[in-house]
Amino acid sequence: MTNFNFENRTELQKHFSTHCFNEAWKLIDKKERTPKETEDMVHFAMASLYHWSKREDCTDRQKSIGSWQVSRSYALAGNLNQAERYGKLCLELSENKEPFYVGYAHEALARAYGLNGNTNLKDEHLQIAKQLCDQINDDEEKDLLHADLNTI
Repeated sequence: MTNFNFENRTELQKHFSTHCFNEAWKLIDKKERTPKETEDMVHFAMASLYHWSKREDCTDRQKSIGSWQVSRSYALAGNLNQAERYGKLCLELSENKEPFYVGYAHEALARAYGLNGNTNLKDEHLQIAKQLCDQINDDEEKDLLHADLNTI
């Protein structure tokens, strides 16, 4: 176990933002989660976003990524109102960013709207996300977004 200097808030925020993000990601990737794991997934995603927001090096990009992860976690947990809320926040924070980040914001909203039965908004955001995916130059990023879009 790592020893922490609890006086060094910068070190703590960096550790917890990264640790919680990675723990949430592990649970997002799990094919089947227990109710406790689903709850933990949401808590880890929220904690990661919180700790990122307290870091001195936090930018809208990190907040966008964190908001996307929270939206995905809530979607997987079945809390569609919160999935939509954080999807909208992700889109707001991604404004004027690279197509990869804006595309993922639209992916989050398409997923949230699809789960709550709003087919028109789901299709609208999915179409925008696909168009943005086509604009991504990095093949790895393009493949990641494309794969996630195919799960909606």
